[in-house]
Amino acid sequence: MTEQSEYVPPKIWTWDKESGGRFANINRPVAGPTHDKDLPVGKHPLQLYSLGTPNGVKVTVMLEELLEAGHKGAEYDAWLIRINEGDQFSSGFVDINPNSKIPALLDRSGDKPVRVFESGAILIYLAEKFGAFLPSDPAARAETLSWLMWQMGSAPFLGGGFGHFYAYAPFKQEYPINRYAMEVKRQLDVLDRRLAESDYIAGADYSIADMAIWPWYGALAKGLVYDAGEFLQVQEYKNVQRWTDQVAARPAVKRGRMVNRVMGDPASQLHERHDASDFELRTQDKLAPEPAAE
Repeated sequence: MTEQSEYVPPKIWTWDKESGGRFANINRPVAGPTHDKDLPVGKHPLQLYSLGTPNGVKVTVMLEELLEAGHKGAEYDAWLIRINEGDQFSSGFVDINPNSKIPALLDRSGDKPVRVFESGAILIYLAEKFGAFLPSDPAARAETLSWLMWQMGSAPFLGGGFGHFYAYAPFKQEYPINRYAMEVKRQLDVLDRRLAESDYIAGADYSIADMAIWPWYGALAKGLVYDAGEFLQVQEYKNVQRWTDQVAARPAVKRGRMVNRVMGDPASQLHERHDASDFELRTQDKLAPEPAAE
């Protein structure tokens, strides 16, 4: 570990935009737009503005699951928001999500457009709109929503905590890495114990709880995020491994993972999705390379 002198906070904090690690260029202590730009609008009732991060994958998986289940009203346009280029700070995006985070959804199916932001809120909105993947029985519904909220509260420890200090911080620090590694392993143990009792997170049936948790903890279980599989010994969580493979095998999940994805095998990247045929015709391996930004 790199030795660092003890940090003594000043009486008044000031922003140093040069600090903060890999994502310092898109972080700032104020909200609101940085530039005027309207968002594109496609032909479908549902307009999704997102990126293929774990939070974005939750929603594209949900939309593809709805379509797989026969809900034709779930057809959607998925537009790519490049957060490393500041797309989330455009006036159009901020109008839909004042918090400037992906994903953001605009439902244009009614008389008045409905905006929905925060991935968990989008999952609940879509589940209630289509009557799918969220049980109506009060006890089963409560169990599903409890696990959904567990994910919303736990993931910041994984991403902003462990992921930041282990993979993205400007230098390694033993204390925060140990602190968040301990918490992430505790979370994996929570899931492993739960999945010893049931096939899926909220019980016998696949639900929005699985869709929310899988993109984060399923990727972690396979060592696909932060290159931390060996460090965290993820193979020890046998029930999480079983569930991860079970969810990953679903056709809608395979498609949902591709939408708005900008990393990995070009054949697995569908930067924008406007039609079901796009999965066959418009993945990045089939398109001309995008011009480099000037």
